[in-house]
Amino acid sequence: MKRVIVGLSGGVDSSVAAYLLKEQGYEVIGLFMKNWHDDSVTISDECPWLDDSNDAMLVAEKLNIPFQTVDLSEQYKERIVDYMFNEYERGRTPNPDVLCNREIKFDVFMKIALDLGADYVATGHYCRKRISTLHIEQEGTSKEIYSLLSGVDTNKDQSYFLCQLSQHQLAKALFPIGELTKPEVRAIASKLDLITAEKKDSQGLCFIGKVRLPEFLQQKLKPKQGDIVEVSDSSELYQREISEFQNKTEELIYLSRKLDYKKEHGYVVGQHQGAHYFTKGQRKGLAVGGTPEPLFVIDTNVNDNIIYTGQGKNHPGLLKRALFIKDDELHWIREDLELNTDETMATKVRIRYRQPLQDATLHKVEGGLFIEFNKVQSAITEGQFAAWYLGDELVGSGVIS
Repeated sequence: MKRVIVGLSGGVDSSVAAYLLKEQGYEVIGLFMKNWHDDSVTISDECPWLDDSNDAMLVAEKLNIPFQTVDLSEQYKERIVDYMFNEYERGRTPNPDVLCNREIKFDVFMKIALDLGADYVATGHYCRKRISTLHIEQEGTSKEIYSLLSGVDTNKDQSYFLCQLSQHQLAKALFPIGELTKPEVRAIASKLDLITAEKKDSQGLCFIGKVRLPEFLQQKLKPKQGDIVEVSDSSELYQREISEFQNKTEELIYLSRKLDYKKEHGYVVGQHQGAHYFTKGQRKGLAVGGTPEPLFVIDTNVNDNIIYTGQGKNHPGLLKRALFIKDDELHWIREDLELNTDETMATKVRIRYRQPLQDATLHKVEGGLFIEFNKVQSAITEGQFAAWYLGDELVGSGVIS
């Protein structure tokens, strides 16, 4: 019997994952990750991790599997929370869930599991893994290749959150519910009478629980009043179109460029409490009324503490055809498909979770990778992850720079 350690989160997905593995004949152990108990950053009076760990324990009892809790809050603070605060301070918008998977669940947690003699680590993610064999003709050898595929339930597919995993991490990972839909998972939990069967999906930060991000950030990044500037869609900034380029790279640099907004490009329409609380494409929380169309954040300047906004979701300040990823923030799950300088790849890309896949072309250049979309994209945001797919396989990702 192969031993699998399941990250039991106290939710329905990981509960059913544990059950399915037991049915498949694995020796299953449930492990709950406690990732937060820093009272200096009070999140709320509630203690959601206690409820979640209780639910996880009750599920383990019901399934008759061993259960224990591990405290990873120190590593979580170091690798996720501190990183988040640094990124927000720099004016970028990080994705803590992607990082939590790469740094905590499939690194710190995985090492603990392997030390406990586990052959695999399993989670309740809606995605699938495929193993194939790659023959290396020059060497006359072959090796196993692990592919990360989107979940069968397109509405719940979570492959994007795992876009930073490596071959080594995938080799040891199992995703038991990837072939199921959410209603099927709930039906199994109901049939087993698991306490998590009707439990709502958590919306908080990965494993911290019930937390609203602005409030969380305010604990560490102090409020500081600044101006909200509205930029007209007919601003001269958007009139300087260039149509002739010496080469493709020059065109891609132009298409992915970041506009340099200045206060004189618009007029002050309100005040905010800190530019680092806002992100590109954001509509809520501006508290500026009286405009014919809603205001959207088109850029933030954390150095000058100014938020630039524009009216309507088709404002030219929101739209872009290309983005750039630096070499040191570029990651290929399928290392065998990695592009060399001057190579291109037609692919499908998403720049945020739940975004429908967009047709695009990857262009590898000296120093990084451009992604050129067939259609303009709204609110391409620095610090977020772009992930690219071939069919339903996620092959690589990177941090938008």
